[in-house]
Amino acid sequence: MQKQHRLIGDRAFYRHVLGIAIPIMIQNGITNFVSMLDNIMIGLVGTNQMTGVSVVNQLLFVYNLCIFGGLAGIGIFTAQFWGNQDQEAVRYTFRFKIFVAAVLAVISLLIFRFAGGPLIRVYLKGDGEAADIADTFRWARRYMDVMLLQILPFAAAQVYSGTLRETGETVVPMNAGIAAVFVNLFGNWVLIYGKLGAPALGVEGAAIATVISRFVELAVLVIWTHRNTGRNPYIIGVYRSPKVPWKLAKTMTIKGTPLLANETLWSAGQAVLTQNYSLRGLTVIAALNISQTISNVFNIAFIAMGSAIAIILGQQLGAGKLDTARDYAAKLAFFSTALCVVTGLLEIAAAPFFPLIYNTEENVRHMATGLIVIAGIFSPMYAFENSCYFTLRSGGKTLITFFFDSMFVWISSIPLLALLVRFTEIPILPMYALIQSVELIKCVIGYLLMKKGIWVQDLASLHKKEA
Repeated sequence: MQKQHRLIGDRAFYRHVLGIAIPIMIQNGITNFVSMLDNIMIGLVGTNQMTGVSVVNQLLFVYNLCIFGGLAGIGIFTAQFWGNQDQEAVRYTFRFKIFVAAVLAVISLLIFRFAGGPLIRVYLKGDGEAADIADTFRWARRYMDVMLLQILPFAAAQVYSGTLRETGETVVPMNAGIAAVFVNLFGNWVLIYGKLGAPALGVEGAAIATVISRFVELAVLVIWTHRNTGRNPYIIGVYRSPKVPWKLAKTMTIKGTPLLANETLWSAGQAVLTQNYSLRGLTVIAALNISQTISNVFNIAFIAMGSAIAIILGQQLGAGKLDTARDYAAKLAFFSTALCVVTGLLEIAAAPFFPLIYNTEENVRHMATGLIVIAGIFSPMYAFENSCYFTLRSGGKTLITFFFDSMFVWISSIPLLALLVRFTEIPILPMYALIQSVELIKCVIGYLLMKKGIWVQDLASLHKKEA
């Protein structure tokens, strides 16, 4: 009987999972919903403005995932040290996060400042009127120039919010995110359209609102964390010294570098995929932007479950409960996949209606509808491979996740798409579906790696032995 129900947990299990996942879902949901409204607001201004902003956001997406990747490797240790109740070690991981985030932010600022223009132009080489391409570039450049101001506060906010989640505090990051998105939404309304006596700044207004919201989010996180030292004892004295033991720093670097490389290469891979699609014209970029905007709202389920998997399994491994971690992994993967069967059906149902909101051409709307349907069909696949990725990561198998995730994109999806775009006349919709279906291979590989249990490892105990 137990064998039949090994994929289904009891009520206590789901209360624990949802207690962690729901605040993350709410935060991500509100963030993506407001991002969707942001996108729609700019889309109502014009197609070229919307396309220009989407190109810049695709580039900034690479930076965002660099930060996530750089901090995620350290976060594995934070979760396990917290499970082991080692506050001093958690304090070390926090300091190391600050160092990594600062380095990545400064490097990214320099790249976008001096190479932003050429990076934008890479996306504007498809078929299209020269005037439209020039206009799209102009809006993209103006948007990027302002958005650079949010790079540092975004990095700092991820240090705090990531640490809070890894130590079991998911509500505060949610509240900070909610505050930020409503500030962003109000700022968009005022600054894009020129309400309440403000000038109508268009895409620059959207960027200014985003920058302000990033500082608001950071302020909420910093103030709460430092005012609640009883619940966050690791924060006491965290800035009195830059000390991080060399052995621990070395171990975190070894484990974290593959994750940083993975997130950087994966996000860069998504940018390259979009650039390849763009060779079919600006219409494709506009349609992809619309479809990805609504998909991001529905994807919050498996994204939040990925974070919950990393936290729950990391804490179980850190507490030395290896068998429990193995049991939880199967249940969490099944729950995440089942959840996305539901969200995928809802996404398909929304597909014909969402593109109608945009002030764009009918062929863009039709293409966006097809892309949304395809994304909804593959939603359970995304959920399962995401579960495999975070399970492997929770045990510190970061080199394996590097090959499993980003390298798969570069050695399979990108070459295949490049060939299809350049040497065939396959329409965009079947081409997009074919590229997505390639990732079914990842699901098989992920299942085999999870079942083998190579990820079941207590890093906290290993650190104590080395110390």
